[in-house]
Amino acid sequence: MKALEQALHASRATLRLTEIDRLIRKHRIVVPPLCRQTLIHMCEDGTFETVGTAPVRKLGWLVYEDSFLKWVKSLGSGLDE
Repeated sequence: MKALEQALHASRATLRLTEIDRLIRKHRIVVPPLCRQTLIHMCEDGTFETVGTAPVRKLGWLVYEDSFLKWVKSLGSGLDE
């Protein structure tokens, strides 16, 4: 069972937190852009699903791409009303 879970998690695309920061700034997802500390807090509190519970050595935080996209979509969910 553990091997299956690892295989499923390995198939999910990940983004470095620095790439998420760049995307937020480039596409003006949140203006003004979130500071680095806020993004780190979002990793720690579970807003973004991450690989592990701490930064990966030398890579920093790795965030699953689908969880980042889910968060972006949630920002606009209140606009439809």
